[in-house]
Amino acid sequence: MFRHALAGALSRSLFAICTAGLLVCPGLVSAEPLTGRQIMEWVEERDDGDNGISDLEMILIDKRGKERVREIRSFSKDKGEDELGIMFFLSPADVKNTGFLTYDYDDPERDDDQWLYLPALKKTKRIAAGDKSGSFMGSDFTYSDMASRILDRYEYSLMKETEINGVKVWQVESIPNEKEIKETGYTKSVVFVRQDNHVVIRALNWVKKGKRLKYMEVKKLEQIDGIWVPTELTMTTKKAKTTLHKTVIRFSNVKFNQDLDEPMFSVRRLEKGL
Repeated sequence: MFRHALAGALSRSLFAICTAGLLVCPGLVSAEPLTGRQIMEWVEERDDGDNGISDLEMILIDKRGKERVREIRSFSKDKGEDELGIMFFLSPADVKNTGFLTYDYDDPERDDDQWLYLPALKKTKRIAAGDKSGSFMGSDFTYSDMASRILDRYEYSLMKETEINGVKVWQVESIPNEKEIKETGYTKSVVFVRQDNHVVIRALNWVKKGKRLKYMEVKKLEQIDGIWVPTELTMTTKKAKTTLHKTVIRFSNVKFNQDLDEPMFSVRRLEKGL
């Protein structure tokens, strides 16, 4: 459920606030029992800002502990119910000027569009649906993680209420349909949603290929311009008890309500770069 963490800060990471500091939602005062689907609808509807700019530090850590650091600048914009996002790699030299563009559509019948620009080849590659379960730029995140999940492609179950670091959360299991499994590569996810602000702060993703598990955890959560933003998070890939790889993402200089025109989010601009 990476979209509900990272991508909300990128082009929408990953979230619904009912009131500032108080959870007053219809589902909590209704006689109807709370469901996993209702919780995930709140996650989807959470105010996550518009016209955003942020800087990212992506740290790739292999199983021997060796680190590679990448610097990225990201831009996001809402277009009606759809979301546009573009990011550019600033360093190191081997990935500099690489760009990634995504159109995240609200229509559940329409697949998201994604493009990757490779400056060494001077070529833009459109990411096909069958390739979206692949690693995004060598990280533990996939291309499918860079877009929001389509609620109707999942069956949700509220497992229990629990706490993480003293904060109350709902633990929700999500089971994707076959189409979603083929696109994401995930056969099941369990997410932990904060009850006070509807932010997904932890997720376990079962990977079909290689019988691996991916653990996403929000390490730092900040309120910026009234928007809850995960400013540090990790994704760790494990097989049994062995850590195979880990990715750390840190956000800085996060700003909303910036002057961003729609032409900014185009293949032409992707190839032009910053």
